[in-house]
Amino acid sequence: MSRKIIGALLLFIIGIIAIFLVWIFLPVFLDKYQASTSDAVKTKGKIRIAMDNWVGYFPLRSPEMKSHMRRAGWILICEDDNADYDARMKRLKDGEIDFAVATVDSYILNAGKYDFPGIIVSVIDESKGGDAILAAKNKVQSLDDLKNKTGIRIAFTPDSPSHHLAKAAADHFNVGELLPAGDLRIHTEGSEVAREKLLSGKADVAILWEPDVSRALDHDGIVKILGTEDTERLIVDILVARRNYAQKNPEIVKQLLNNYFRVLKKYRENPDLLRKHLKAETKLPDDKIMSMLKGVKWENFSENCEKWFGIAGPGVFADEGLINTIQSTVKILMNSGDFSRNPIPNDDPYRLTNSIFLEELFSLGISGFTSPGKGQKQVGAIDSIETKFSRLDDRGWKSLKEVGTLKVDPIVFQHGTTELGLFAKEVVDQAVERLRHYPNFRVVIKGHTGTRGDKKENLKLSQNRADAVKRYLGIVYNIDSNRLRSIGLGGTEPLSRRPRESKRAYEYRLPRVELVLVREDY
Repeated sequence: MSRKIIGALLLFIIGIIAIFLVWIFLPVFLDKYQASTSDAVKTKGKIRIAMDNWVGYFPLRSPEMKSHMRRAGWILICEDDNADYDARMKRLKDGEIDFAVATVDSYILNAGKYDFPGIIVSVIDESKGGDAILAAKNKVQSLDDLKNKTGIRIAFTPDSPSHHLAKAAADHFNVGELLPAGDLRIHTEGSEVAREKLLSGKADVAILWEPDVSRALDHDGIVKILGTEDTERLIVDILVARRNYAQKNPEIVKQLLNNYFRVLKKYRENPDLLRKHLKAETKLPDDKIMSMLKGVKWENFSENCEKWFGIAGPGVFADEGLINTIQSTVKILMNSGDFSRNPIPNDDPYRLTNSIFLEELFSLGISGFTSPGKGQKQVGAIDSIETKFSRLDDRGWKSLKEVGTLKVDPIVFQHGTTELGLFAKEVVDQAVERLRHYPNFRVVIKGHTGTRGDKKENLKLSQNRADAVKRYLGIVYNIDSNRLRSIGLGGTEPLSRRPRESKRAYEYRLPRVELVLVREDY
């Protein structure tokens, strides 16, 4: 082959390589050139967050938040995945998104298979009336009405926050009938469908979220059994950052949180602006916007620090509410059969949280969020178990409506005694952990004995035992005495005997102390 041919061939090859390189790098060059000759030169990059259209996430995806992030040099991309939590967690693990929002229960349910790819960096909101258990009044009027009742049809959307409310109530009040099997368990695609099932008589109970809760209650014959406005730390929304992203980009995480809490503050101080922006997004009328807003409670910076992550200045009470919520959620999920054992690595809830970002913002100080100024009163978070109640007379107590009997293992007293032993105290302690989720309800402590023996003595014994439990709750947990009422019923309200239950086993179950949650009847 001649040198001319070889030279021409080399030139051809070089030309092909040059064209290929131009094809590869020219768009990159043009992109950089375009950015460098425009305001885009200030853009540092993109931040991707996966979420859905729940109103609680609105401040995070709002035009105000995107504007704040743009001024900081970041393009905030909020991707709606229609609440596909499993896909959301997978995308977080694969690095397709940088942040994800979720409820605590949905994160624990879905993230385990992906080795919990994110860490919780803040609490976004709590459902406060956004979810509720409703029923046809002629079928069910309280959680206790469901117990041992057959044929009750329950409609709900699986794997939703409302589903978790059903799991929690089933566990805390020992009402397995809320999660029936077979045809009695009606799965729906969305709250609206569950509402229609209830109103059409195809379901006896429905677990809904707003605005369907309000819409259903507009109909005669529908009653609310339990709503999240009366729960505490039960359905909690969180912001999760991808672990390696947060490790490599701590300043971006802090920037996002900084701007988010500023936006939250702006909306809190300008509720008309919040409603305006929500209306522009949802196209809903004003009354529906108000229904949505009343069902959510956003957690601000101070509450995140003092109430959820245990961060506070000297002399200020701080609670690790998030850790408690994670632990109680795991118990609910295990008792509901979602897990046979604790799914959290090493059974350590701290593996799922990282408070360093909030701690650094707290120490640096965010204007409007840090400690009050000189001369201002500083108020720390209060334990929900210590909620204060007004005093009621006997008539007032009798007017209250029963919500349900809290699930409590037998509180055992030695024969003929009224003193709480060590084991009995441990049982009451476990009951208090459930009670923490329901700070708005009063508690009637009912003492019972067997049916044999002197009736007057049985009444006296049961009253003294109920009083003992009341004293323990007040002394150990500082529960307001106005919240508690102890009643001795002796053997006047015996339990129903179970099929094929022996007489001995039946009589063993009769002496008991019950904690019945009650509320005002509106």
